[in-house]
Amino acid sequence: MPHKPKRPCRYPGCPNLCETGTYCEVHRKEWSPESLRGNAAARGYDAKWREARRLFLQRNPLCQQCLKHGKLTPATVVDHIVPHRGDQYLFWDQDNWQALCKHCHDLKTGNGL
Repeated sequence: MPHKPKRPCRYPGCPNLCETGTYCEVHRKEWSPESLRGNAAARGYDAKWREARRLFLQRNPLCQQCLKHGKLTPATVVDHIVPHRGDQYLFWDQDNWQALCKHCHDLKTGNGL
């Protein structure tokens, strides 16, 4: 079976060709979503957050979206109603938090598409 032709790496000025994806082996790790976004701890989701999340879900055990539709679903995610985008005030403002189930959180953030 014939192979697909290699494509140029999309990194500016890179002469390498790629078998799969959009970046060559040299630039793939540098331009991966994880490296651009930072890992969870780098974005503030550290031990302090995990403890705050645990306490919030203890006090708010049901998904807020499901409750609006008359369904009782355990909440597993603490969602930032207004995305914090690194703003520490919004990140820690509990008035900006809501308890959601994974399904509702994925629908809200577009991860469930």
